[in-house]
Amino acid sequence: MFAAYAARIDPDQPLDGLELGDRPAPETRPGWTTVTVRAASLNHHDLWSLRGVGLSQDRLPMILGCDAAGVDEDGNEVVLHSVIGQSGHGVGPKEPRSILTERYQGTFAEQVAVPTWNVLPKPKELSFAEAACLPTAWLTAYRMLFTNAGVRPGDSVLVQGAGGGVATAAIVLGKAAGLRVFATSRDKAKRERAVELGALEAYEPGARLPQRVDAVIETVGAATWSHSVKSLRPGGTLVISGATSGDRPSHAELTRIFFLELKVVGSTMGSKDELEDLLAFCATTGVRPVVDEVLPLDRAREGFRRLASGDLFGKIVLTPTS
Repeated sequence: MFAAYAARIDPDQPLDGLELGDRPAPETRPGWTTVTVRAASLNHHDLWSLRGVGLSQDRLPMILGCDAAGVDEDGNEVVLHSVIGQSGHGVGPKEPRSILTERYQGTFAEQVAVPTWNVLPKPKELSFAEAACLPTAWLTAYRMLFTNAGVRPGDSVLVQGAGGGVATAAIVLGKAAGLRVFATSRDKAKRERAVELGALEAYEPGARLPQRVDAVIETVGAATWSHSVKSLRPGGTLVISGATSGDRPSHAELTRIFFLELKVVGSTMGSKDELEDLLAFCATTGVRPVVDEVLPLDRAREGFRRLASGDLFGKIVLTPTS
């Protein structure tokens, strides 16, 4: 079957390790389900995998891709939860949690196999492309906002780095949940788009906000860390799920953190129950993922280049070539 896969690890030039071509179809195994992929979406996790983060040389070649929606062996339209091992379903009960492609072949292919427990019904209201955007970036944003930040309607939130998948999701979900959302981006067009999606205002990174916020959604890392901390009200919460600009800020703002009793919470992905809630939320409210572009799988390299450059707003979705 045709697939996009990591053939080599290159920390400095990750795309040099990306190959497109034939790979073996999934093998049948007890407790697992094979899904015919109709759509799969790109995440920064795929770039990090090509750099060797979470993916070791001895597991190559590895088909990339965490997210997918498709059709199971019985013809049901489904969405995949890409966290493997946390429940013990389909794998050994002592197997540590991993994200699809760290141990098991991913979704950038015509077919993918996952533990049956990881397969959820796709709401009829969502297209395959829309549903394929939810299990990583949108689920991460959902957990950051409603589980780890604990915000409620009327609260205020700063979303750093508008345009990325998680940040875009946080803006849309926050607006739909009745939050007052502020956003930042270096790009004027992305700031304007953030406002169109529901942000009250969008600013250049580091700009002073009109008020201190209840929570900050942080995925940028070093470049925005100080601004994130300074933007919080006393007792506020900073939730971080990524560090695309690096993980070593020049100033950790420790004095401000302890003096104002700020909370810093790490967040990774989300549970199967949270994904079910997110799917229901989108189906009932009309909220839909922001899709930047849909590309056939044989043009996956173009999508990876755009993701690496940051030249996108929302999600890039890949569909089977045939």
